[in-house]
Amino acid sequence: MKWPTLPWIQALAYSFPIQLLLLHLRSHLLFLVVWAAPALMIAGLAGRKLGLGLLFLDPEYLGKVSFWSFFFIGFTFAGFVMTWNLTSYLLSAHQFPFLASLAKPFTKFCVNNFIVPVAFLGFYLSSIIRFQDVYEGLPVHATLLHITGLLAGMLVLLVFNGVYFHFTNTDIFAFVRKGLVPADWVKSVVPGRRDANLDYIKQDENCMPVRIYLTETLLYRPVRSVEHYDASMLMRIFRQNHLNALLIQLLSMFMLIGLGSFIEVPWLRIPAGASIFILASLLTALLGAIVYWFSQWWVTALIAGLLLLEFLTGFDTLRAKNKAYGLDYRQRPVLYAYHELEKLCHPDTVALDIAQTILILENWRAKMRRRGLIRPKMVVVCVSGGGLRSAAWTMYSIQRADSLLNGRLMDHATLVTGASGGMIGMAYLRELYLQSRWGAPIDYRDSRYAHRISRDLLNAVAFTTVSNDFFLPWNAFKLEGQRYLKDRGYIFEHQLNENSGRLLDKKLYEYRIPEQQAVIPMMYLTPTIVNDGRRMVISPHGVSFMMTSPIGVHQPDAVEIDAVDFRRLLCRHRPDELRFLTALRMNASYPYVLPTIHLPTTPGIEVMDAGFRDNYGLLSAARFIQVFQKWIQEHTSGVVLVQINTSEKIETISPSEQKGVISSLFNPLDVASQLLSLQEFEQDASIGFVFDLLGTDRFQVIRFLYRPTQHAKVPAAISFHLTRAEKQSLWEAWDLPENQRALQALANALDEKKPFEIPQ
Repeated sequence: MKWPTLPWIQALAYSFPIQLLLLHLRSHLLFLVVWAAPALMIAGLAGRKLGLGLLFLDPEYLGKVSFWSFFFIGFTFAGFVMTWNLTSYLLSAHQFPFLASLAKPFTKFCVNNFIVPVAFLGFYLSSIIRFQDVYEGLPVHATLLHITGLLAGMLVLLVFNGVYFHFTNTDIFAFVRKGLVPADWVKSVVPGRRDANLDYIKQDENCMPVRIYLTETLLYRPVRSVEHYDASMLMRIFRQNHLNALLIQLLSMFMLIGLGSFIEVPWLRIPAGASIFILASLLTALLGAIVYWFSQWWVTALIAGLLLLEFLTGFDTLRAKNKAYGLDYRQRPVLYAYHELEKLCHPDTVALDIAQTILILENWRAKMRRRGLIRPKMVVVCVSGGGLRSAAWTMYSIQRADSLLNGRLMDHATLVTGASGGMIGMAYLRELYLQSRWGAPIDYRDSRYAHRISRDLLNAVAFTTVSNDFFLPWNAFKLEGQRYLKDRGYIFEHQLNENSGRLLDKKLYEYRIPEQQAVIPMMYLTPTIVNDGRRMVISPHGVSFMMTSPIGVHQPDAVEIDAVDFRRLLCRHRPDELRFLTALRMNASYPYVLPTIHLPTTPGIEVMDAGFRDNYGLLSAARFIQVFQKWIQEHTSGVVLVQINTSEKIETISPSEQKGVISSLFNPLDVASQLLSLQEFEQDASIGFVFDLLGTDRFQVIRFLYRPTQHAKVPAAISFHLTRAEKQSLWEAWDLPENQRALQALANALDEKKPFEIPQ
C-alpha cells in the first residue's frame, strides 16, 4: 500500500535547506566532522579529562571570564560559520544552477545553509546557560552579559562579511544591466573542476530536486527553471562569487599569520576556545580547497601533499625544531650512544657525584642539628603530573601542611621529584621559600601564590599554535647571542614567567649554591627521551649515580642504564646556562600541546613530558634512597616520602561486556590507555623495595590526594586552564578526611619524640 504524501511534507523534503543537508551527508561528511569535534568537547564526550569543553563554556580573556572573552568566542565562531558557508558554496553551488538566476546568490545560499550552524548554536547557548547556572552559580544578569558578548561578536563579523559580499559578489541582474556578454572560454568554475557540465546540470531533471528556497527575510519562494539561461553566463557568475570567497579566506589566513607576530602582546591572546574555532576554520578552508581544486582526485592529492610535507620538513631548513633555551647549539653535537653513556657513569665519576651530594646532605643535617634535631627525619617530596591541576594542588597542599606544621615540612625536605604540573607548582613554591630565606618580604605560604600558579597558560599556547606554529614558526629571538624560534614552547615559558612574577626566570646554575648549602631542597627534573624512553635527569649538580642501579656501576652487564645525566652528557654545550623555565617546560612537554625539545646530539634526540616514564617521581626517589641508603641509616631516623597526587590510587575497573565485534577488536589495546596504572604497579614495587632497604620502622609513605568533594560542582581537569569552579574544587579537597589523616600522620612523623604512624 502506498501512503499518500502530504503537500507540506513534500515541500519540506524538496526545500533548499533540506537538500543542502542531504548533500552534506552524501558528499561532504568530512566537513560535518569538523562541526562534531567542538560539539563533542562542549558535551563532555571528548577531552573531558583535559577540560576542553570548559574552554567554550567558561572562556578567559586577560585572566577573567567577561563580556569580551565571549565576544571573541562569538567572533571566531561566526568566522567558522562563514568559512563553512564559503567552502560549501565553492563545492556545491554548481549543483544548484537556479542560484545564479537570483539576486545575491551567495547570501541566499548562506540563509538556506542554516541547519547545521543553527543547531550547533542552539546546543552551544543552552550548554553555556546550564553551565553558568549550575556549575558557576552566576546570577542571571551575568549569564545574559556573556551571551550578549557572544552574539555581539557574531554580529560584528557577519555584518562585515555581509557588507563585503554586498559590494563584491555579482548576480545575473548585474550582467543584464551592464549588457555583459560571457566569454566563450568560460567553461568551468575554475581550472580543476572541468567535470562541472552546467549545460547538463541546469536541466531540471539533472540538478538537485529543489522546489522552494528561503529569502533573506526568511520567506519561502518557488524555484524557477534556468534551462533558458546561457550556461556560460551562469558559470561566470559562480566563478566570480568563488573568487571573492577565496579572497576572503586568504585575507583571513594572512591576518591570522600577522597576529602570530604579536604573540607576546597580552590583549591579543584570545581565549583558547576561540583558537579552536579558528583552527576549525583553517581545516575547513584547507580541506575545501583541496576538494575544490582536485575534485575526484582530492584523496590522492591530500595523501600526496602529506607525503611531500613529511619529505620537505625532514630538512633542517624547513623544519622548525624547538630548542632548549640557553644551550649552545653552535658547538659540534655530542655523540649519543650506549657506550658513551657507560663513560658518563664510570665508577670514578659516580663516586665523585655521590661525595658531592653527601656534602649537601651533611649541610642539611647541620641545619637540622642547629635546630636541636640530632637524627632528623628526611623528607622526600614526590609530586604527580597533571597540568595546572597538579601545579595548584601541589602548591596549596605543601603550603597548608607546612603552615600547620610551623615550617617543619620544608625544613625537613631534601629532595623533590615528579612530573609536569606538580613540579611547576613545587618549583614556584621552592623559589618563594628561597626568597623568604634570603630576607625578601615574602610569605611563601600565602594562598594567593597558589592562585597565581593556577592562572591560565592554555590561551597563549592555543593561540600561538593556530596563528604561528601551523605556518611554521618564523619569528625569532636572541638569547645571549643565540637565535631561537618563537613558538608555543616559547610563549608557554613567557606566560608562566608572567604568572609567577618572573621569579623563575633563572639559569640552572643559579640554584647550585642554595641547594649545596641546603637552603632549599634539591630538585630533579626528569623529562623522557623520546628516542629510547630513558629519563634525562636535570640538576645543577652531578647526578651520574641516578643513571643506573648501584650494581650497574660496578657490573655494567648486570642491569641496563635507564637514565642520563643532562649536565655530563651536554658538558660542552653550556648546560649550566639552561634557562630554568625551559627545564620546567622540558619536564612538562605533553605531546602536541607543547613541542618536543631537540638536543644537540648525534643522532639527534628529543625530550618530552616526564610523566611518560615517572609521572609520580617515585622511580627517582627510590633510586636516590637506594644510592644513599647507608648515609640515611647512619645519620637520620628514617625517610618520610610525601606524595602529592591528583588521581585516585585505586580506580574503578572498566567492564568489557556489551561491546560489539568492532570495539572488541581493540580490547587488547586498552592496556595502552592504562599508562598511569601501569606506572603505579611498577612504582609500588619500588616503594616495596625501599621498605625492604630501610625497614618498615624507618620508612613511611604519606599521600595527599586530590579528588572532588561531594559538594564540588565540577572536577578539576588535566589542563593548562582552570575555571573558577575547578579551583574551588581543588581548595575544598584539602579538607577531605583522608587528607586530614595524612596531615596528622605527617605531624607525628616529624615529631622526633614519636614513632611512625600510618594514616588509617
